[in-house]
Amino acid sequence: MDILKVLSRGTKKSSKGKGAGHGNIASLKLPSAGTKTNPQLFHDHVRGHKRKRDGDEPQANAPAELPAVDFFAPKNEVAAPREESSTMPRAPSPVARPATKLSEDECRQLLRSHRLKLTLMSKPEDPNKVSKSKKKKKKHAEIQETNKADKKQLFPQPLDSFGQLRSTYGISRRVSENVVAQGFRVPTEVQLGSLPLLLRPEVALAGESGLEDGVDFLAVAPTGSGKTISFLIPAINSIMRRRAREKLQGAHELEAVVVAPTRELAHQIVNEARKLSQGTGLKVVAMRKGMTVVAAGQQGPADDGSEDEVDENAEGSQSENEKEAKGEARAVTKADILVTTPLLLLRSLTTGPSGTHKALASVRELVLDEADVLLDPLFREQTVGIWTACNNPDLRVSCWSATMGSNIESLVVEQLKCRAEALDMAPKPLIRLVVGLKDTAVPNIVHKLTYTASEQGKLLALRQLLHPTSNDDSGPPLRPPFLVFTQTIDRATALHEELKYDIPLEAGGASRVAALHSGLPDSARAAIMHKFRAGEIWVLITTDVLARGVDFAGVNGVVNYDVPGSSAGYVHRAGRTGRAGREGGVAVTFYTKEDIPFVKTVANVIAASERQAGKAAGGETGVQKWLLDALPKVAKADRKKLKERGVESRRSGSKAKITSKSGFERQRENNRRGAIEGSKRRKAEGGGECKGEGDEEEWAGLGD
Repeated sequence: MDILKVLSRGTKKSSKGKGAGHGNIASLKLPSAGTKTNPQLFHDHVRGHKRKRDGDEPQANAPAELPAVDFFAPKNEVAAPREESSTMPRAPSPVARPATKLSEDECRQLLRSHRLKLTLMSKPEDPNKVSKSKKKKKKHAEIQETNKADKKQLFPQPLDSFGQLRSTYGISRRVSENVVAQGFRVPTEVQLGSLPLLLRPEVALAGESGLEDGVDFLAVAPTGSGKTISFLIPAINSIMRRRAREKLQGAHELEAVVVAPTRELAHQIVNEARKLSQGTGLKVVAMRKGMTVVAAGQQGPADDGSEDEVDENAEGSQSENEKEAKGEARAVTKADILVTTPLLLLRSLTTGPSGTHKALASVRELVLDEADVLLDPLFREQTVGIWTACNNPDLRVSCWSATMGSNIESLVVEQLKCRAEALDMAPKPLIRLVVGLKDTAVPNIVHKLTYTASEQGKLLALRQLLHPTSNDDSGPPLRPPFLVFTQTIDRATALHEELKYDIPLEAGGASRVAALHSGLPDSARAAIMHKFRAGEIWVLITTDVLARGVDFAGVNGVVNYDVPGSSAGYVHRAGRTGRAGREGGVAVTFYTKEDIPFVKTVANVIAASERQAGKAAGGETGVQKWLLDALPKVAKADRKKLKERGVESRRSGSKAKITSKSGFERQRENNRRGAIEGSKRRKAEGGGECKGEGDEEEWAGLGD
């Protein structure tokens, strides 16, 4: 009897005879099987009826409010290749009819059907009200109650289709054509709610005042729901509108800065921005080590304006490294949009005499992607330093993430108020968008908690996922490609050494398994990312460096080999699969006896995500109710320690080792190594009386 299968088995009946074997792999619904025509996660009825379950109705019977119509491309015409499109004359874009504005009640119903909640977090106060309030001395508690009362729920005009971007919100024709060329047809929930407010808030909220100068924005949306497109389109459009208004051509001025926590996410944003800005003349650059950007009042030699700073595969520039090695002077980089990690840009701004801090007065758009991490104590000082350097009064700040705690929201509000006071100006209105339930995983994937008892059990369970059997009834199978997350770099390296020979040579062998972490050089990380996206690597073992923001469209599953340190960590790890509404993704979490005190955090996230997906309690769920009730609650101090360091027993000692060898075998190997080292030491102390391993001696032949 397989004790692991008994412990991890659910209460549902076996799926024998339903085509779960190897012969029907092609019929399985997997994220790697293709794209989904409708990337929206929620399809509730508009008039308050019961929620429509996925699969109850065919895709053709989708609500009429969101038609999948191409408003830009000519009808009955095949799109030309990219090489020919630049030389052939463009056909005139069909002009979409202006969309009829919905009433407030219709907007409310439509936003609720997509589970969108927009809240006005802060708004510039009326001067008359301010003068009256100064006469009265309010207590701290009364001020807090007033601030809570100021929060107002909004119902702006939603984005029915991408055709409205040009007809109603007036984006550039070239940008709208690039949107269509990338295959975007139906806006996701976050795009449906955010794009109207970021492009033309006075149109989206016609009844509100004080929106002429734009709004600051804070968005909390599930992973893989299209947040990158949501902040890139307004940033590109605002730059092009200003350049057209001021008749600027050919000149590059830094107007938008996008800050991301990791290098991989930064290069991904660069590649997406270049696709959307193709043919517009805008230059998008990824910040690299040693790079200098043009700051306020700074003059420097301009570069050639090419887009060779980062290639499509996010690989490093060898020519720049050679220049740095030779000590040559590097040209000042001029760009319209700069994508960077916090420390790289802050170092560029603080280089020079001690205490100096360059300003970015030309920046009118600051985007914080994965804002909860950027404003966490790990990156907070660096991020706030960049925020302070952007001293343009017209600056618009937008924060984006799948998880956003109330402390981060309060920090954003406080920072906006402090900046407005420092510049002696009125702050812009701050609007928050929440899609679905906050801090929950995407509802279109399957979650599994698997008890493995020990570290050896984890390795056995992972090998069972690599070699599934047809009679396995523990849930949907996990097919490559998939990601495996570990707690530390050492554990990722050790797990790679264990698994690299598990795939047969006929299928590619060790080349199908790789490990990626921050200890590798940039060129090696870029090469691994390129191979994984191309399908050459099937199992990618990594740390939390790839847990946030990185988009792998065809990843079939995620394995949490080590329990994530927080609920947000689980949400982002699980979000590497099920991107853009794709179904069939699986998120598996292993836990041992050492993890039981901390599993409650993950189990609560899984339970909330399954409730959001409409799964009945006690049915086909990843967490049974009896398990949720039996798990101990995690103390606040333990949660904080787990988030900072993970499970302490996996940082050192025998429990931190990932190996299939028994303790006796490891002890025998250690004794053997110790004996060899002792022999070498004795020979060295003997002064050459005993010959070393490298000494040669003439052979005298066999004796009598």
